[in-house]
Amino acid sequence: MKFDFADQQPKFLMLMYGLVAFVVVVGGLLLLLDVVPAWFARRREAQLVAASVSGAPLPRRPKQREGIFAIFFLLPTLLLLTIGLVVPAIRTVLLSLMNRDSSEWVGLDNFGWMFSDDAIVRVLINTLIWVLLVPLVATGFGLIYAVLVDKARLEAVAKSLIFLPMAISFVGASIIWKFVYAYRGEGDQIGLLNQIVVSLGGEPKQWLLESPLNTLLLIVIMIWIQAGFAMVVLSAAIKAIPGDIVEAARLDGVSPWQMFWQITMPSIRPALIVVMVTLTIATLKVFDIVRTSTNGNYDTSVIANEMYNQAFRYSENGRGSALAVFLFILVIPVVIYQIRNLRQQREG
Repeated sequence: MKFDFADQQPKFLMLMYGLVAFVVVVGGLLLLLDVVPAWFARRREAQLVAASVSGAPLPRRPKQREGIFAIFFLLPTLLLLTIGLVVPAIRTVLLSLMNRDSSEWVGLDNFGWMFSDDAIVRVLINTLIWVLLVPLVATGFGLIYAVLVDKARLEAVAKSLIFLPMAISFVGASIIWKFVYAYRGEGDQIGLLNQIVVSLGGEPKQWLLESPLNTLLLIVIMIWIQAGFAMVVLSAAIKAIPGDIVEAARLDGVSPWQMFWQITMPSIRPALIVVMVTLTIATLKVFDIVRTSTNGNYDTSVIANEMYNQAFRYSENGRGSALAVFLFILVIPVVIYQIRNLRQQREG
């Protein structure tokens, strides 16, 4: 296939315009946020020097001017949040109340479709399974790793190896595990799992085609990725336990099991909550693993994947937006719980 630069010239021009606009906007904001504060700081410093030399009282900045400065510095952030978050959220809610081509209002029909269509109910059940298993199992493995690796020989190396999957994208991890689950008929297998089954005298299977086992196998990928994150956070929390508490417990003759449940677990409870909440939100939004591994086929789809299918593959804007709104509603209670928990920690 021969590449014709003349035919692609409009695309290159659009790319160039986009890059120029990006440089101008971002560079302008950075320049503004650097030059303006520096100018006000120099002006304030000159006023203080003049007042100290003349012996006059130090000038005080009016509260009204401080409010103007605060608005000035917050304005770029508020503007970006409005354009990138608030406006799209409102538009998505409105689209969820309209038909597929957004030509007329249908009320809550799209939400009723979510709970009446068997395929979408299966999607909701899959999402529930993900949310129940991934945070619990990943946090459990992370806690086990953190306890076993803590103060062990080659601790840094072990932690690096356990955390390594976090450096891999979800797409990359999914491709790796697709090779693990790969199936090649009879004979030698290229998939690690099928090769183990064959070596033990079993028959190879197409693992990602068998429901509901395939959903559980996709969950394994997420756990493999996130266990390292849980280990790092929980290990830091364990190391932050005051040494005098641990020493006092040992002097009292507590067993390692009692030490874990009576000292370690209560001390790292805030970190456990943070890990669980973070993994719950990440699991609710999971998309890449399902998309890469099965494309949502064979009863493995989840809300984020089905939202993409409805909105972009089937041109069902109303249904896709309804799924997006429902996903947003599911995330809200988790975020509220985390905010309340952080407030209680500060007050405590």
